[in-house]
Amino acid sequence: MRSKRLALLAAGLGLTLAVSACGANQESPQSNDDQGTGGNSSGEGIPVGVILPETATSARWEGFDKPYLEAALKAEGLDPHIENAQGDVQKFATLADGMINDGVKVLIIASINSELGGTVAQKANAQGIPTIDYDRLNLGGSSDYYVSFDNVKVGELQGQGMADALKDAPDGAQIIEIEGAPTDNNATLFYNGQQKVLKPLYDSGKFKLVRSQPIDNWDNQVGGTTFEQIFTSNGSKVDGVVAANDGLAGAVITVLKKYKLNGKVPVTGQDATADGLKAILAGDQYMTVFKPIKEEAEATAKLAAALAKGDKAAADKIATDESDDPTGKRKVKSVLLEPFLITKADVKRVIDEGYVKAEEVCTGDLQAACTEAGIS
Repeated sequence: MRSKRLALLAAGLGLTLAVSACGANQESPQSNDDQGTGGNSSGEGIPVGVILPETATSARWEGFDKPYLEAALKAEGLDPHIENAQGDVQKFATLADGMINDGVKVLIIASINSELGGTVAQKANAQGIPTIDYDRLNLGGSSDYYVSFDNVKVGELQGQGMADALKDAPDGAQIIEIEGAPTDNNATLFYNGQQKVLKPLYDSGKFKLVRSQPIDNWDNQVGGTTFEQIFTSNGSKVDGVVAANDGLAGAVITVLKKYKLNGKVPVTGQDATADGLKAILAGDQYMTVFKPIKEEAEATAKLAAALAKGDKAAADKIATDESDDPTGKRKVKSVLLEPFLITKADVKRVIDEGYVKAEEVCTGDLQAACTEAGIS
């Protein structure tokens, strides 16, 4: 079903380019019928397009990436046109077509999946518009540059968090892995990093893998339901849950609460969201991974500024790392930033650095935990 939908999308992209002069944007002051791409545009500077993937499974895209990208791009003298496809592949394609036709000088792509992102990049590149894969590398794509975090390291931190949480557990501790979308290359990298730490523990018998299950579209509700099915089919036994992000972790914790196991079973996460940090302070989630998205946005903006001016040499000096695209059999020039493991003792760091406000976390019965963690 998914391959059929993507085939229809690929066929439809060309038609969209032909019939859409402006693209989709519900916020545009020019129209009430989703025309135009400049809902966030100041009209000053070199126009740069940014398409974000969704809001349903992670708060990061609108809560962090959008404002940080807008500020960083403006600081580089660029005019950002930032839109969110809300998980809709056709809307993503329409937004891309509109930005291309409107003449953006660089297109920054945080895609829903690699096939879609690769098709959009190809369309832009054919019009002489350089593209940057943002946060997610589009396998088999044509973007010359990629900005993200070291996503294998993210997985390693998740695996290490689980190893630390269960270091005193008896041998044979039973682990369920709830992974991200199989269409998201980052999810694969997270998994690969986790296994660097966890596979030796599985092989030695210290841990026992019950099941590892990817979740289509990073759907939190599906993740929770899937976890409960695996959990109950295992006799309602689990000692640790590797959840690939805070959204999936929250869904897992909801199930654990139902069985009065929250706080007894360590759960990993990622993104250092307000909900994830609250769960850590409450003792329901063991750790998350903090990725300073402001740094990602600023690196992307510097790269976009160089490309918008046609200065490829300057862009190459910024993107000094390389990422492997096994589908395209190529190396992609990259900026790969460092992620950090966050447990209860480290929650203060995320708040002190301004990524989450104390009042978003220190609510109700978590006031005491915040005080204990040094958060004011």
